[in-house]
Amino acid sequence: MLNRPPYREGGIIVADRNFGCGSSRETAVYALVEFGIRAVIASSYGDIFANNCYKNRLLPVVLPNETCIALRHQLHDDIGARLRIDLEHQVVWDLNGEGYAFEIHPLRKKSLIEGIDDIALTQGYAETIVAFEQEYRAAYPWIK
Repeated sequence: MLNRPPYREGGIIVADRNFGCGSSRETAVYALVEFGIRAVIASSYGDIFANNCYKNRLLPVVLPNETCIALRHQLHDDIGARLRIDLEHQVVWDLNGEGYAFEIHPLRKKSLIEGIDDIALTQGYAETIVAFEQEYRAAYPWIK
């Protein structure tokens, strides 16, 4: 279905609960990202799948199951309509202009907004890490 208009240009999947369970390999997320999906909205996710989403710049939004069902109904009733996700303010906007708040860890949010991965995030703390290592070696010289 995603290979046909208007779904081909969607960018957001509104899924059922436990999305990605059994799809723990990163290639599951790679496939979604390569297809142009930038976010998935569901009431729950497979843990490994959700972690792989963040690592590959795909936003896994968690909303109550009833909300996901309502969003799917809206989209089925208005084929080609688009939801909007405001990551900065952590809100999903439905077709009627109603907003649904979602939670995201601040570091995950920062990484997605700035387009950085875990390595780049860690490199941002390079000075702090070097200072710690120097102090640690000075305090415990017998540990190598």
